[in-house]
Amino acid sequence: MAGRINDDDVKAVRDAVPIDSVVSEYLQLRNAGGGNLKGLCPFHDEKSPSFQVSPGKGLFHCFGCQEGGDTIAFVMKIDHLSFSETVERLAAKAGITLRYEEGGYNPSHQRGERIRLIEAHQAAAEFYVRALESPEAEIGRKFLAERGFDQDAAAHFRVGYSPAGWDHLTRYLRGKGFSDKELITSGLSQDGRRGPIDRFRGRLMWPISDTAGEIVGFGARKLRDDDNGPKYLNTPETPIYKKSQVLYGIDLAKKDIAKASRAVVVEGYTDVMACHLAGVTTAIATCGTAFGNDHIKILRRLLMDNGSARVIFTFDGDSAGQKAALRAFEDDQKFAAETYIAIAPDGMDPCDLRLAKGDDSVRDLVEPRTPLFEFALRQIVGRYDLETPAGRAAALDEAAAVVAKIKTSSVQREVAVQLAGFVGILDQEFVVHRVAQLARWARDKGGDNAERGARRGGPQAPRGAAPQQTAPGFSGPALNLRSPAHRTERELLKLALQKPALVSPAFDAYGVDEFTAPPYAAVRRCIEEAGGAEQGLADNREYLVAVMDAAPDNTVRSLVTELAVEVFIGKTIDETYAGMQLVHVRLRAVDRRINDVQGSLARLGSHVAPQDLAAAQNEVWVLQQYAQSLRAHGAAAL
Repeated sequence: MAGRINDDDVKAVRDAVPIDSVVSEYLQLRNAGGGNLKGLCPFHDEKSPSFQVSPGKGLFHCFGCQEGGDTIAFVMKIDHLSFSETVERLAAKAGITLRYEEGGYNPSHQRGERIRLIEAHQAAAEFYVRALESPEAEIGRKFLAERGFDQDAAAHFRVGYSPAGWDHLTRYLRGKGFSDKELITSGLSQDGRRGPIDRFRGRLMWPISDTAGEIVGFGARKLRDDDNGPKYLNTPETPIYKKSQVLYGIDLAKKDIAKASRAVVVEGYTDVMACHLAGVTTAIATCGTAFGNDHIKILRRLLMDNGSARVIFTFDGDSAGQKAALRAFEDDQKFAAETYIAIAPDGMDPCDLRLAKGDDSVRDLVEPRTPLFEFALRQIVGRYDLETPAGRAAALDEAAAVVAKIKTSSVQREVAVQLAGFVGILDQEFVVHRVAQLARWARDKGGDNAERGARRGGPQAPRGAAPQQTAPGFSGPALNLRSPAHRTERELLKLALQKPALVSPAFDAYGVDEFTAPPYAAVRRCIEEAGGAEQGLADNREYLVAVMDAAPDNTVRSLVTELAVEVFIGKTIDETYAGMQLVHVRLRAVDRRINDVQGSLARLGSHVAPQDLAAAQNEVWVLQQYAQSLRAHGAAAL
């Protein structure tokens, strides 16, 4: 894996690729005034444009959904890429050669290796696609046809065929300039007695791509009885292929998954094909491994933790499929999405179902009906003898812990009532109370304690458990833009971000406590941690990046981008206008301090020590003189 990208190169990429040219590839932009552009937001549905781009600052911000950031952030979000993947893509676009840091190896060689492996897979995919048209591949074409896939379907999914000889692909890739070491490292070839030979031979081939659409591996299906290998053979673990971190079809499904906030998880390559051809274009599949943690991370990036998001698992109705469903349920709470299970009649998978009953049956199959937790519940209860009191008690203990994990309290209560019926307990409120008790213990002590409490009859905290941390960001009353104080603070922060020359160096002497709105105080703190508004005098873009990097969470970061692109209230933005905002914010802070000191003296009355009284009276006098000077002389008195 390549090291960290050099900071200067990241800056060069930001400067070299104009944000408006990148955004224009995805949506139409028109003039919004003040040097900004606007268009319909690509991240949420809207009828009037609230998405703004500031080419001069290299930032975007949507005033509807609050998404914002720089060019890199935009590409990361819209194409669902990591930071390094995005920088590499933009660098290639700008013709910039990146340098990598960290690690005891040659970084440029490492990155060159990745590019070469991707190129080898692309060349192999083209080779396999052409080979599917050969006479030898008739068996592969017949396999596809028998499952309802014609030539167009094969072309759409880039299905190919690996010739049955020992080294057809190896010789082809050698002719393309790839070394034997590259072919072995890629997993396309393997060591033979006389040198590299093809890993995949005489099989139907599905290319496996990452979210960026780059082919990183293959899945190969056995076609002949004399093939002694497994039914499905996948690319081994390589520098670019980790089976726990890839999902087949993600490159085709990602935009529809993000748009519909819905994903359908199936079990095989032909199931993905059948779903997409039937109109279920959000279908994806794991590649030779169980659905796990890394797969959840991929889907969460696409689903964007939308509360209305849905993930539907389709598993075979056999015991193996039921075990797969229960494994998926173990990770259910890591989703912000609601999870469901779909099992076709007669245990058919989506491919067989489409072949037997048509496209409509596939679309109907994946309509959310049975929540995954309900399916898991039935499986758990079914393991116990419910004819005996001991069996019912044991079933309740295990299943109640499952119900306690349900996120929505109203759904939790409803399922608890269902659980009472499943177990055969007439007192529904007893079951509801038991579940609620376990849920409270889990909230108070940590996620796994529902099960511990169910087993031991009381709340149990794990030894050495760390105290819960308060989420970063800001807290306090909501912004009130009718408040003159809040409006002025907002305008001053906009000046500090957009036109720092007009408020520096005075602004950097302002304390965080001079901003009464907690969100604005959080932004002021970010500017302070980025080195102050003075940093924006030399390079405004880098200064804004530093302020965003200082944000403790996405909420504060979103407010920074919002203030950095929002137009000013005033018509003429000059030193006079900036001075007015500086004075108003400082004056209110001074008046607040005077009121605080005088209020404290009034409350204490005669109980104040003489020396403390004298010090407080002197502070009030100094503050009053300062306030009078500010009112008389404006910014000159700062």
